[in-house]
Amino acid sequence: MKPIDILLVEDNPADILLTEEAFEEAHFEHRLHIAKDGVEALSFLRGEGPHAGAPRPDVILMDLNMPRMGGLEVLDILKEDESLRSIPVIVLTTSRAENDIWRSYNLHANAYIPKPVSVSEFVDVIRSFGNFWFTKVALPSRR
Repeated sequence: MKPIDILLVEDNPADILLTEEAFEEAHFEHRLHIAKDGVEALSFLRGEGPHAGAPRPDVILMDLNMPRMGGLEVLDILKEDESLRSIPVIVLTTSRAENDIWRSYNLHANAYIPKPVSVSEFVDVIRSFGNFWFTKVALPSRR
């Protein structure tokens, strides 16, 4: 099985490190790419500037609350862009606000996962995420 390309859009260095460690412990072939805000995520997805030649991710894991451009704004742009809208977007955020959940799904997020507080629960969430998205779900082929 070829590695899955995952774009993590997250501004918090501790959450980035925790996510990297959780993916390593989940034991499935992957390449994790990091964008630290929405502007960088769009640059990565469009292959602009330092991201020229970046791979099209199989899935995007995105926080909502970030500097420069937040996750909801990115989600809105992605789902309006014909070349990017087929990439599944999973919101992975500390927010449990009902309004954020509704807005994410109204903007066509594929799932909304509140970040667990404990490290072991976070690893379990990532393991479950990987098992579902990369062994059960049929993803569109890369173009």
